[in-house]
Amino acid sequence: MNEPYVYKIFTGKVKRLGEEGAENPMDRPWETGMFKEEAKGEVWLSKAGLAGDEVADKKNHGGPEKAVFAYPIKHYTFWKKELDIDIDMGAMGENFAVLEMDEFSVCIGDTYKMGDAVIQVSQPRQPCWKPARRFRIKDFALKIQNSGRTGWYFRVLQEGNVKAETDLELIERPYPEWTIQACNEVMHVYKDNLVLADRLLSCHLLASNWKRTLEKRLRGQTSNIRKRVFGPNEEIGG
Repeated sequence: MNEPYVYKIFTGKVKRLGEEGAENPMDRPWETGMFKEEAKGEVWLSKAGLAGDEVADKKNHGGPEKAVFAYPIKHYTFWKKELDIDIDMGAMGENFAVLEMDEFSVCIGDTYKMGDAVIQVSQPRQPCWKPARRFRIKDFALKIQNSGRTGWYFRVLQEGNVKAETDLELIERPYPEWTIQACNEVMHVYKDNLVLADRLLSCHLLASNWKRTLEKRLRGQTSNIRKRVFGPNEEIGG
């Protein structure tokens, strides 16, 4: 098997889009940092993320546990066929477009050397309503979630310069049983299995927000995902 590889790096500033008073919610104003451009040369990677990169919703995006979002390039072939849309690298708002990595081969706590930096897998991405707004597909977040093609986040253990077309050197894998796919299944498929929830909760390197969700589940508290997956697109019928 080839080494995991960061093929392209993307960064972007927050943009405000849409039209005030638009009848269709899809056309109304919204802010997002998911429209990113390819970064050339070396980019400084801090514990807060890549230099020049921004997020609009700082409550649910960004921060130390979500410093870098990675997405497998091969998934775009699936989405093009599945949805018959023009979609390609960078369209999910990822920072790293990666090869030789996917949700079945990447695990929580995987620690990689990349250039001068050291990064560690913290959690799967839980898709929100913004890709749906961008591509005007109301249930796109649910499609991403249900397909398991979510991508994942890295935290930064050691800051440094990084660049595209770089191998990721795996230096530690403490939780080989907790692939991104396995985590997604616990969170979204086997929601009633409290034994699995408790096992995943014991994964020391899982991001704290995922732990909080699992703790609530074990206490019998359920969460409604509609706000996350549909958000202000909810008003659209159908």
